[in-house]
This record gives sequence, structure tokens and C-alpha cells, in this order.
Amino acid sequence: MLTLKTSDLSAVQLQDYLQYAIAPRPICFASTIDSEGHVNLSPFSFFNMFSTKPPICIFSPARRVRDNTTKHTLENVLQVKECVINIVNYDMVQQMSLASTEYAKGVNEFEKAGFTMLKSEIVSPPRVAEAPVQFECVINEVIPLGENHGAGNLVLAEIKLIHINEQILDENGKIDQQKIDLVARLGGDWYCRVTSENLFKVAKPLTTLGIGIDSLPKSVRLSTVLTGNDLGKLGNVEKLPNIEEVDSIINLPAVKEVLDATIGDAFNRERELHELAKVYLSSGDIELALKIVLI
Repeated sequence: MLTLKTSDLSAVQLQDYLQYAIAPRPICFASTIDSEGHVNLSPFSFFNMFSTKPPICIFSPARRVRDNTTKHTLENVLQVKECVINIVNYDMVQQMSLASTEYAKGVNEFEKAGFTMLKSEIVSPPRVAEAPVQFECVINEVIPLGENHGAGNLVLAEIKLIHINEQILDENGKIDQQKIDLVARLGGDWYCRVTSENLFKVAKPLTTLGIGIDSLPKSVRLSTVLTGNDLGKLGNVEKLPNIEEVDSIINLPAVKEVLDATIGDAFNRERELHELAKVYLSSGDIELALKIVLI
């Protein structure tokens, strides 16, 4: 394993390792305005939500690694403590990237990138009409993290109004994760797209207390077939099935086929049972998979 001491790395080297490893990162497409009324629009991938009540997002216009200069967005929020955070989806990703160009102060990136300025209701900066979600925010605080090349400036933005394109809502009026078509930032020139094909769900262990992987039999924990993800699913059950519950499945056709084919061969029986359990795990039948590995 490569081990690096951060104090030995240049700002450029640090940025490269960190941005490739800490990814994907959501994109804050921030519109701001200065004290003279000049509008600025710029994306930041040092961004996320950090509180629900109050609803707080934080993004960081870092000092440029190249020459340690600060960005217009930072200068603007120090002058006018308001912003709009526009969420970026795939349909606007190329225009968003164009808006990141370092245009001179006073140049309107809305116009350069071909976006439509939409008047906000309670803050001065305009919204991006093409964005599927727009947050009107007030700036509670700006926290500088240093004066060196690449040092961040944490902008604590409190969301006051949320605007949502109704086309991305489901039948219950909630945002449909498959319709919003989000993109996220990776390292270098890389991005990723959240599509239906790469979405998956992981059950939250909130309503029950999972038994934990350490409660599974050693033969299951040390399985050469089951992965860490497989064991995580098994360890998230509320309790182990009893002997009667395990015995109740031995006549299932798929299970019986394995048992009949491996009489007297304990090694291959365990392996094939684990492979069968893996099939049921992939289809979401965790209860049956657990019974199979306990035979």
C-alpha cells in the first residue's frame, strides 16, 4: 500500500490524490452578485448538505492552487450575503463546465454559458432556469481555512426557498431519483452520471438491530464465495433462524439438488450452498439465503 505524508506533497499533488479518491462529489452551481450588481455563476464540487433543520449547505470556493488567488464567488458572498445553489443534471453539464471558465470580473457567466436567468423571490442573485432544483440561500458565515494555495473557504448557506421542476417528481410529489439525472464530479476531467442502470438500494439498519457479521458462524464469515457486501446483508438481520426454520428449506428443489449432489463431500457442499445463497442475496431474499448458509 502506498503511504503518503501530506506535508511532503505539493498543493497540486494533494489536489490530485484527494479529488480522485474523495468522489463522486455533488456540484454546487452557485449564482452570486457583488455590491455593484454584477452577477456571477460558477460550479463548486466541494459541496454538500450538513444540516436539515436549519437546512444548511456548505460549499468551498478554494484559493486557486495555481497562483493562490481567490474566486469571484468568494468575493461576492463576502459583499452580498446571498446565493442560489442550482443543482446540476446531465442535460446542463457541458454548459456548467463552460461557466467554470475564469472570465474577467463583471462578465456574466449566464450569458457566456447560455443559461436563462430566472428572478429569485427573496434573494438578489438570479436562479438558473434550466436547473431541476434551485435553492435560494442566505449566507450565515464564511470560514477561511487558510491562506495557502488550495485553502478552502467554507460558505455556510442556509436554504430559505426550494424550487423544483415538477417533471422530476413522482406520483407522491417527491423527487424521483431516476428522473433528476444527476451528475457528480470525480478527479481530473472525470464526471459520473446517476442513471437507472447504476442505481441500487441498501436497506438502512434503523428499525431493527442487526445481529452483526460477528454473530454469523465462522464458516460463513470466512466463506471464499460470499463477499463483504454479502456478509453485510446477512449481518443486518434481526436474529438467526432456529433449527426448525433451517430444516424447513432442505426440500426446496434448488437446495435439495445441492444436498443430493454433494453427499459425503462437505467441502463442495458448503461452497455450492454459499453460491446458491449468493443468488438469493442478489435477488433480495436475505432470509432464505441465511437459512441456506446455515444448513
